Amino acid sequence: MTPSATALSQADDSADSSTQQIRDAIREAIVERRLAPGTKLSEADVGNLFSVSRTLARAALQALSYEGLVNVEKNRGAFVAYPSPDEARQIFAARRLVEPGILREAAGRITPSQIQHLKQLLQEEGRLIGERGQTARRAEIKASGDFHLTLASISGNAIMQRFMEELVARSSLVIALYGQSAVSSCGHSEHGDIVTAIETNDLDRACHLMVHHISHIEADLDLRERKGFGLKEAFSI
Repeated sequence: MTPSATALSQADDSADSSTQQIRDAIREAIVERRLAPGTKLSEADVGNLFSVSRTLARAALQALSYEGLVNVEKNRGAFVAYPSPDEARQIFAARRLVEPGILREAAGRITPSQIQHLKQLLQEEGRLIGERGQTARRAEIKASGDFHLTLASISGNAIMQRFMEELVARSSLVIALYGQSAVSSCGHSEHGDIVTAIETNDLDRACHLMVHHISHIEADLDLRERKGFGLKEAFSI
């Protein structure tokens, strides 16, 4: 490879790395519900925030749009996605199909140290549930999602791990929009029951618990269709 070709390759790698870092940071903010559905994400603001060009900011936003986390609208720009009730149902239906399979794969490979790591995640999640304030709430939300992502990582399937990252992030958007409960929407005790079932090699029970757990999250959502009003009706004119 010539020096000029090497330099171009290094520049491409640097750009890819910057795009990935921006993409991961925005995804994490969505998962923790620091970025609400419908939030405007201008290329200029994203570029300034991460000290990169608008070109790199645009690439990161485009990548997030492929994951369904950002909507890019012609002549308007990019916005954090605003999933419809039907999309919400599809996301949780996908999780009920996918996560039992991930759980079985993970259980077939899991080591004692990985079980201990899951238990440590549960301890941290439990600690955060007992704390108050937005910072603790955001950390709790992240810890809850990390439980599902850790199982995907243990499964050893990188494709499914990326898919779960998307599903967890999109679930967070849905919960931010339609969630009704003030407590954790991802039951801490249910996570513990799943780990116990894995540890005792009762995989049928573990899978049943996982499906029930995901349905429990969805049951906390208010996905009823809402009829809009006309201008006069909205203001009782």
